[in-house]
Amino acid sequence: MPNGSAYAKVNGLEMYYETHGAEDGEQRPLVLLHGGVHTVGLSFAAVLPALAEGRRVVAPELQGHGHTADTEREMSVANFASDVVKLLDELGIREADFIGFSLGGLTALEIAVRHPERVGRLVLASTQYRQDGYHDEVRAPDYTSPRLPGQEDFQEWADAYAAVAPHPEHFQDFLGKVTGAAHAPLEWTADDLRGLTAPTLLVVGDTDFVRVEHAAEMQELVPDARLAVLPATTHVALMQRTSVLLPLLTEFLG
Repeated sequence: MPNGSAYAKVNGLEMYYETHGAEDGEQRPLVLLHGGVHTVGLSFAAVLPALAEGRRVVAPELQGHGHTADTEREMSVANFASDVVKLLDELGIREADFIGFSLGGLTALEIAVRHPERVGRLVLASTQYRQDGYHDEVRAPDYTSPRLPGQEDFQEWADAYAAVAPHPEHFQDFLGKVTGAAHAPLEWTADDLRGLTAPTLLVVGDTDFVRVEHAAEMQELVPDARLAVLPATTHVALMQRTSVLLPLLTEFLG
């Protein structure tokens, strides 16, 4: 359970966020950015208790996700990143560590590229920097693929949305809008990755949306980046692989 939750007025949104852990911890605050269609809980419930030990954790819900109502504004990675930076301004957080999962990873990467002074350490989980970093069956969905979520996963997401969204009847429209944002062209270049200054950990599953070869390319581009490939792990399961994932995260974040 969070220590607290609130809404902040950022860029025309009433942006929901949770706080966990120690408000006065000695470590940098940690920002958690959830995956597309997810709530904070769907992405991070399995890892949050351990990550919040002795550290302040801030976990927002992006435009249209969870408790944060959608607006007429386009959903885009650039807009998501701008919202998060504005939220940190509101909270008086100048620099933080980031863990971004999937769409949240794209958002964290955008912040690291455009606002490097805001990022201490960076964890990009199931994150590509070009859209061809995804497997073909993800880019043109083939739902017979073991990489893709099944009906039970979609139902879990719909149930979580219905439980907290201001307009739960909008789920199908919301799903289409998020899918468009997640698959839109990405504007980063190899030089953008070469210019990253934050120590970076890349994490993918061996049966992820992201090709392992693409993640390895990112590791080569990002200075001193580390890459972890979790065995027998799909995209949906990655943030729940606590026995493998938590030691990596706690060691990297210090």
